[in-house]
Amino acid sequence: MARILITGSAGGLGQAAAEALQDEGHEVILHARSADRVDGSAVVGDLADVEQTRDVAHQVNELGRLDAVIHNAGVYTGAAIMPVNVVATYLLTALIDRPQRLVYLTSGMHNGGRADLNGIDWTGRQAGSYSDSKLFVTTLALAIARLWPDVSSNAVDPGWVPTRMGGPHAPDDLELGHVTQAWLATSDEPEALSSGGFWYHQQRRDPPAATGDPRFQDELLSALADYTGTPLPR
Repeated sequence: MARILITGSAGGLGQAAAEALQDEGHEVILHARSADRVDGSAVVGDLADVEQTRDVAHQVNELGRLDAVIHNAGVYTGAAIMPVNVVATYLLTALIDRPQRLVYLTSGMHNGGRADLNGIDWTGRQAGSYSDSKLFVTTLALAIARLWPDVSSNAVDPGWVPTRMGGPHAPDDLELGHVTQAWLATSDEPEALSSGGFWYHQQRRDPPAATGDPRFQDELLSALADYTGTPLPR
């Protein structure tokens, strides 16, 4: 049995992954923006807020070491895109006691992202680009795979599925949307134990070259460390 944190697990793909893993007998720690969004025990905090994100990490560490974290939380529109999708994901990675496996949810839209950090507003005062944010998340996942060789770190495109974020007419398969991240978090199959992959429905795909570029990875990590005041442990 594994202990797994899933951020943004009050609904959508996060909730589906949590239910599937719980049905398999794993212990799942839920996360929600506010306590009234989940039944039972969960860590709570708004990931659009840096200090609340720090507190979420503290709550998680108080519960004991995890086997895996699925970084599922994300927003598609509005000013919170960079704070939630990128800054919070980075901070939780840096602050939560290092698990054996890390899974980062990205999007096929990362292919339209720009590998350019000039002018990026991490604060959320200006609306950011969703495509850029998912390019950065994919870059973070691959950077962790390079810098933390003792951790299995992968990025997952769950597809455009009919959740609240994806909308009711999204064409991809909702049932398949949570399978890959749950598999990467718990399976002992050799492929699931690999690191540095970009996955779509349990198949490795090639992400944009910039995401695997150590120079761009280091630029992103440096920018986020400077903004948050929290360097990534090495």
